[in-house]
Amino acid sequence: MKDITEQLKSGKILPLVLKLTVPAVVAQLITFLYNIVDRMFVAKIDDVGMDALAALGIVLPITLIIQAFANLVGLGGSPRASIKLGENDKAEAARIFNTAFVLLTSVGIVIGLVAFFSARQIVVLFGCPESAVGFAESYLRIYSAGTVFVILAQGLNPFITAQGYSVTAMLSVLIGALVNIALDPLFIFVFGMGVNGASLATVVSQFISFVWIIVFFFTKRSMFKLSVAYMKPDAKRIFGILSLGFSPFIMTVTECAIQVVFNVNLNFATSGDKDYTAALTVMLSALQLISLPLNGLGYGMQPFVSYNYGRGDAARLKSGVKCVTAVAFAFAAVVWTVSMAFPQLYAYLFSASDTVKEIVVEYTPLFLMGSVMFFVQMTLQNINVALGQARSALILAVLRKVVILIPLCFVLTHYCGYKGVYMSEGIADLVAGLITATVIFVTFPKVFKAREWEVMLGKAGPVRDD
Repeated sequence: MKDITEQLKSGKILPLVLKLTVPAVVAQLITFLYNIVDRMFVAKIDDVGMDALAALGIVLPITLIIQAFANLVGLGGSPRASIKLGENDKAEAARIFNTAFVLLTSVGIVIGLVAFFSARQIVVLFGCPESAVGFAESYLRIYSAGTVFVILAQGLNPFITAQGYSVTAMLSVLIGALVNIALDPLFIFVFGMGVNGASLATVVSQFISFVWIIVFFFTKRSMFKLSVAYMKPDAKRIFGILSLGFSPFIMTVTECAIQVVFNVNLNFATSGDKDYTAALTVMLSALQLISLPLNGLGYGMQPFVSYNYGRGDAARLKSGVKCVTAVAFAFAAVVWTVSMAFPQLYAYLFSASDTVKEIVVEYTPLFLMGSVMFFVQMTLQNINVALGQARSALILAVLRKVVILIPLCFVLTHYCGYKGVYMSEGIADLVAGLITATVIFVTFPKVFKAREWEVMLGKAGPVRDD
């Protein structure tokens, strides 16, 4: 650990940025593969492939809600722990970790029970086409049985990254993805389980990821150890975790809300035509291909940002953030350009029917036109969280989705029909991205300098939330 903290404190910026972010980006790309592999295989099921694909498009926002709760605790607790490591308060960092473990376990059990017993009502509420309800219900019911392992795996992994072990964190995702890829065709086609097989493969793979992660925390490499003595509830500590995690939580929950709004509007505008819902599923997958790696850049930088924020090293923070911003923009620009020029690639990826392919090719450029701004919305927003700026991170998270996108989707669908659903995403991403960029580029230097003065004057107390 000494070697890692020394690198965070004084290692060369570019090599360190690459060391931290490349595994995190790879992990997010693996997550993308993880998320789409079920959709790729179920789309190939004879006769009902497009119904099955539409069903998984409905279940996707529900799984995002589960991920949101993992982010609430994991992405709220891990930056707090990193900042405490920067302040050399290892005992408090360990208490934060153990509190997070208890919260994740409790939330996982509750959500799993609710999803299991209310699966049909949930998928209908989320705008599922009638022909796909049975598929969506059965997938969700099986998935909910493993919810506690899903939440623990996703919520504890950031604590591995927080210690600087980004490769280990990447491997935890890779192992689950490989198991899922191997089990999907086996369960879906060989055992003839169909959509149920896809869900079961996901649960098994998440359980294996969970085991890998738990084992790591029992090794000598980990500074964080599971300890009953450190699991005692503390209201102030819980509030600290949840207040900082509320921004990534809202970002994920509102992503779910958007997809529900999309599905409901499409279902209404097309009289329940499954092809438009299937096409939306494809476009959302394309959006993930851009957003998840950029999220990974932000996640990977969190140990560097939180540690040096804890130390009050403004110059080092400025250099690191400049470097990762340049990398994020370059990635967003390249993927955006390819997506605009060749939208048909996504249709081929999911073996879409001719009708679905036509919809994807025509409307993907509109749907993705603002995604080039995700270098700010994803990467720099995560860095904002790593700085402990809970209030501004929350406001910016709500801006794009709740303030702009959701109302815009209803308005455009009212006037333009189903086309309005696809147009609203691109317009909102572009407008919100420009606003967020302005706010972040103005506020970051002030935050760096204020923290530097706090530390210099010996007043670096609890991490601020504004």
